[in-house]
Amino acid sequence: MVDVGCSNLFEEKGFNEASVAEFFDRYGFRILRALRELIHVADMQSHKLKHRFKITSPQLVCLYCLDRAGPLTLSALAREVSLGPSTTTGVVDRLVAKGLVKRTRGVADHRKVELKITARGRETARMAPALLQDRFLNALQRLPELELTGIILALERVVQLMKPGSEATMPKGSEGSETARELSERKDTR
Repeated sequence: MVDVGCSNLFEEKGFNEASVAEFFDRYGFRILRALRELIHVADMQSHKLKHRFKITSPQLVCLYCLDRAGPLTLSALAREVSLGPSTTTGVVDRLVAKGLVKRTRGVADHRKVELKITARGRETARMAPALLQDRFLNALQRLPELELTGIILALERVVQLMKPGSEATMPKGSEGSETARELSERKDTR
């Protein structure tokens, strides 16, 4: 059952304990279980990546981003890879220590520090598809584009709903998320 503190919150939103329990039984538990399984599989893949290539998933994602986007500031990289600034700083410190990224002063503004991928970092970034298991990547490639777009939009929506302060009533495609039509029409020019 729902605890008393949550009960008042649900009542304010027009829900009662029975409807919340019914919703959880019907959808909530399946969603939580699927998220837990997804996290578990991602953790296992990350451990394999670290063992096999001596690099973590966040490090490889940052390298891949720098390879595709070019030089970025730390804050821009943090935004692009959805990590906090302090976490990104730690990731970049380790990438610099490995010789995969270098920090350089901006040409126009010497106070600005840009992160640039090195040749060795570029080689490592090219193995980014290893983030996805081969079996998973092959299965994704066989999906119809519409189904693949639906998966992307659903995952983006779950992330959006889980963020603090999110509202379930936010229209799909808000917060900078692309609509299904935009995703399916977009050409990858990078």
